[in-house]
Amino acid sequence: QVQLVESGGGLVQTGGSLRLSCAASGTINSIINMGWYRQTPGNQRELVASITRSGSTNYADSVKGRFTISRDNAKNAVYLQMSSLKPEDTAVYYCNAYVIVPFRGDNYWGQGTQVTVSS
Repeated sequence: QVQLVESGGGLVQTGGSLRLSCAASGTINSIINMGWYRQTPGNQRELVASITRSGSTNYADSVKGRFTISRDNAKNAVYLQMSSLKPEDTAVYYCNAYVIVPFRGDNYWGQGTQVTVSS
């Protein structure tokens, strides 16, 4: 059983910063891709940023230049540094990872952490 546990969400003013963290635990052989998604009520979950095991990154256009994704393979962890936050960044943020466990790979999600940006 693999679990992803997120932390770091909260309330911040426009222009502020937050750092989200996510750590995977369980019987893990390796983690291929890791990423962050976000979702607002009534909308689909959308990709914010992703990072491969080798460190290649991908960002949604709306966060380029403001958010930075990073990972620590030794800790099975992924981070999202969010700066210059805007009210439209308000959402529940979910950690995602494609994890190789014994004999197969599976996609896993964290429980979500709320980020609220006040205007």
